Amino acid sequence: MDGARIYAKNAIRKCNEQMNYLKLSSRLDAVVARLDTRAKMNTISKSMGSIVKSLESTLNTGNLQKMSETMDSFERQFVNMEVQAEFMESSMAGSTSLSTPEGEIMGWKRRKGRLIAGHAVATKTEEKVDEDDLSRRLAELKARG
Repeated sequence: MDGARIYAKNAIRKCNEQMNYLKLSSRLDAVVARLDTRAKMNTISKSMGSIVKSLESTLNTGNLQKMSETMDSFERQFVNMEVQAEFMESSMAGSTSLSTPEGEIMGWKRRKGRLIAGHAVATKTEEKVDEDDLSRRLAELKARG
């Protein structure tokens, strides 16, 4: 009986460790998204600065065709900036440290309930699903950066 109790405590401890790793993973995803946003905003700032300089020079010369081209370029950059900002806002809203999917949380609660009641630890298929999920998330992070 003591062996089963020790096994259950160890299983619960490992389950808690896994939850902590998932929370850490979520936080790291949020940091990656913030860094990505920062890099894109720096790029946009540089391009906007060059457009403003070009616009100043064309205003000084009075060349209407060059002014029109510069304003078109400015408009394209502004539209691109709006699209990127909207995308980043939506991705930041979804990538907080507590953004674990509800189904995953319920699965953890069920598994913990089975452990406490003295039932078997998570089955191999559940472990395989967790590993597949982590592998998928790692591949997504590698694809981003």
